[in-house]
Amino acid sequence: MTVKQGERLDDLLGRPGKIIQSDEVFSFSLDAVLLAEFVWVPIQKGKLVDLCAGTGAIPLFLSYRTKGTITGVEIQPRLVDMANRSIAVNNLDDRLQIVEGDVKNAASVLGHARYDVVTCNPPYFLANETSLRNQSEHHTIARHEVLCTLEDCIRSASQLVKPGGKVAFVHRPERLLDILTLMRAYRIEPKRMQLVYPKQGRDANTLLIEGSKDGKAGLTILPPFVVYEEDDTYTSDMRAILDA
Repeated sequence: MTVKQGERLDDLLGRPGKIIQSDEVFSFSLDAVLLAEFVWVPIQKGKLVDLCAGTGAIPLFLSYRTKGTITGVEIQPRLVDMANRSIAVNNLDDRLQIVEGDVKNAASVLGHARYDVVTCNPPYFLANETSLRNQSEHHTIARHEVLCTLEDCIRSASQLVKPGGKVAFVHRPERLLDILTLMRAYRIEPKRMQLVYPKQGRDANTLLIEGSKDGKAGLTILPPFVVYEEDDTYTSDMRAILDA
């Protein structure tokens, strides 16, 4: 059965594909779209890993930019099942797969230094930020560092990626110093960064950052990316991504 009770088949924003989602679990957001567009990918071939894959949104979006193979790692069995059924719906079984596993042990299962690109949309909130927790266990695991921390994600990405390979994260701007410190601690040199703003004149609410394993020092700050116009329509930059 493609879609089970309590699930729905949604459009992939701006793409012809579909994704299985449910109100009972954490659905993908624009963060997944932005990270999948931001990260460098090999076009014709290569091996990619997406950590904290959820229902597979980032691998699905990446499949439109690369012909390489993409493996997602997700700890929640229900989300793994949904993601793999979405992959089947899109006829991508030959290139995409989501495996059930702990981010902390990903390299032991998938292999060390074997991948060209690693992406990750990790839990944004610290485990002790209880006021922000959602009642759903699925939402809590996706949003809070209860099963893996930012350091776990960066350490695992460093173990998985080849020397010279790319690692990219989407996170919150307030964690920037933590991210930079941990990336360098695990030999991922920050190379590109972009702040995302909901509207002109607002504070940034999303951070995109990419590093290179054992890369040379030198960080490029890309121009600000604004998502919405004042009338709540998408900006031309956002429409360019969705209409690609």
